[in-house]
Amino acid sequence: MDRPKVKFAVSCSSNMNRSMEAHSFLQKRGFDIQSYGSGNQVKLPGPSADKPNCYEFGTSYDFIYNDLKKKDNQFYTQNGLLNMLDRNRRTKEAPQRFQLERVEFDVILALEERVYDQIIEDLHTREEESGHCVHVINIDIQDNHEEATIGAWLVCDMCAKLEAAEDLDNEIDEILAEFESKHPKRNFLHTICFY
Repeated sequence: MDRPKVKFAVSCSSNMNRSMEAHSFLQKRGFDIQSYGSGNQVKLPGPSADKPNCYEFGTSYDFIYNDLKKKDNQFYTQNGLLNMLDRNRRTKEAPQRFQLERVEFDVILALEERVYDQIIEDLHTREEESGHCVHVINIDIQDNHEEATIGAWLVCDMCAKLEAAEDLDNEIDEILAEFESKHPKRNFLHTICFY
């Protein structure tokens, strides 16, 4: 009898670059995957560092794509945002905020330590509890297009090993220790939450 698939979630701050690259990559490989942001708003680079483009979670990728295209098609094509948004809108409808969702996962992968902390804080402060156990893992991935691609390979490799485990709860520490030794510059953190 086949074991049930592991339910994965991946999260960055805005559910735009790193989490969506991993979501798209894992989805194409048949994983049970969802992606989220954990910040207060969706923030994308703007014409200058002090003028980011901000959107509410739930604003469709299609709307954001067309909005940036209208603002400055050439600039947002050159910096890769339109290409990224095009990938995103082929993967799902809109960026979602983790704190607003009530879906149970087996493993949540945060792609930076601040996101990891926000997810753990949210899980610890939820009113309703089913007692579901989730492994929350942090892997630091820089927020740029190249690192997001490299990070998606790393996340996929980790998910494949976690899904292949006979007993995830008992084997996860060994799997993470192996990853940490292979990738010492990544900040690996792991905790178990019940929610």
